[in-house]
Amino acid sequence: MKVPQNIHNMTKQKFIRLYYPDAAEAGGKYRINPVVILAQAAIESGWGESLLAREHSNLFGLTGYGPKNEYWHGCKVELNEGGLSFRKYGSTRDSIFDFTRLIRTAYPSAAAVSNKPTGYASEIAYSRYISEVNGDNRAAYRKMLCSIAAGLKHLIDQYLLDRYNQTIHQSNNI
Repeated sequence: MKVPQNIHNMTKQKFIRLYYPDAAEAGGKYRINPVVILAQAAIESGWGESLLAREHSNLFGLTGYGPKNEYWHGCKVELNEGGLSFRKYGSTRDSIFDFTRLIRTAYPSAAAVSNKPTGYASEIAYSRYISEVNGDNRAAYRKMLCSIAAGLKHLIDQYLLDRYNQTIHQSNNI
């Protein structure tokens, strides 16, 4: 399943509506804060608008290396001839779960502090996840991750409150 095509110019609220439920479920399964999952998805996919996200359901820019698993079945895509190979997913849900699995297994120190987004951002930014060889700037990545996580926390709280209010309203109308 590809990312819906009508998401161009996606708002942050739409991003949360589309991806928060899967991030919350994956976060629960792998004990990682869904706020940091979505913050990294936002950074890596340009809020879900990158070609890799739209056409190949890869919200995190995960490369096409490593063993197959229950979420990634080995399909790869090369965006530029002779360039890096990236994972191609059947759904964004698989991308979210694969990323979350990867963080829990390959970056356990980051996963362990994910309930403190600033601590998580420091652990990830200064781990092998970030490649300065590819032009990544560790300090800038950390700062961006902290900023986006803080903004998302507020928007997710509002999203959950709105969903709660809708549920209450619907149950009162029964």
